[in-house]
Amino acid sequence: MSVKSVNVRNVKIGGGAPVSVQSMSSRDAHDFEGICSQIRELSDAGCDIVRLAVPDKEAAEVFARVRKETEMPLVADIHFDYRLAIAAIEAGADKIRINPGNIGGENRVREVVRAASERNIPIRVGVNSGSLEKDIAAKYGGVTAEGLAESALRNLAVIEDMGYDNLVVSLKSSDVKMNYDAHRIVAERTEHPIHIGITEAGTVRRGKVKSAVGIGALLLAGVGDTMRVSLTADPVEEVRFAVEILETLGLRKPAFDLVSCPTCGRTKIDLESLAQEVENRLSTAKGIRAGLKIAVMGCVVNGPGEAAGADYGVAGGDGKGVIFRKGEVIKTVSEEELADELFKVIEENERAVR
Repeated sequence: MSVKSVNVRNVKIGGGAPVSVQSMSSRDAHDFEGICSQIRELSDAGCDIVRLAVPDKEAAEVFARVRKETEMPLVADIHFDYRLAIAAIEAGADKIRINPGNIGGENRVREVVRAASERNIPIRVGVNSGSLEKDIAAKYGGVTAEGLAESALRNLAVIEDMGYDNLVVSLKSSDVKMNYDAHRIVAERTEHPIHIGITEAGTVRRGKVKSAVGIGALLLAGVGDTMRVSLTADPVEEVRFAVEILETLGLRKPAFDLVSCPTCGRTKIDLESLAQEVENRLSTAKGIRAGLKIAVMGCVVNGPGEAAGADYGVAGGDGKGVIFRKGEVIKTVSEEELADELFKVIEENERAVR
């Protein structure tokens, strides 16, 4: 993770802070009520920072109204018009996202930097494979990891040379390997916080796979201070999956940990339906201790033994199954009762713990 850090309202990025989750509002940039409603949904899903598009003056005015309505850290996403960046800063943006290469020349970038400096808000310098500078693409014979890294570092230097150091860098590609290699290069050459993700990852099914592999690999390599999962879907889905990635890597404490075995020839119950029901009920259960580990196993031959580390679990048999706690069998019940009895046992014991 990066040595330097920035503060986006009350969220610290870099400097050893927990990896934060970001998303971007998908509502029309002029839809004040819709944006506010979606920000609440994103917050409930676990989002730490929300980015809003500011494509015109009217959107900047809406941004100012949204800023007064929520405590969520807000990032203004700016392209092409430096005046919109300044307007968003004046409207209360907690961070702005620009690409110095398309904001309109050094003097205009300098004006944006001056405005950000006056309020001490971070600038996210963002580049991606779809907008790589022509001279860099020519140098490397197309879009490459080395070219992406050079573009990101060049654009960082533009603002660093203006004496401003409150920066976050992002460089994204939809090519997972290229994305990984580019980030590794940049991480070795800058101490600024790095925003990671796989751009244009795709639909929920394919995009989750690409994001899990691409983002997970970077985080395991120690690269990344804040992240966004980019899906062609409701941004709430992005946030939920980003949180799942962090929980899976041990970078965020999970609400619960569900382990379940694959089916095999010994399985005599509808394990898939049982596991799904347990997961659904855990997702909506109130008052359950954070981090509880629940196991759903397909047979009683070795289910409790294999899942001895679970706080609670079920293991199926032939039309029936057992409920166990810490590997010790508590009761045997019919298959139809397994989920209900599991949650009864959890509630009884967790009430005693509390």
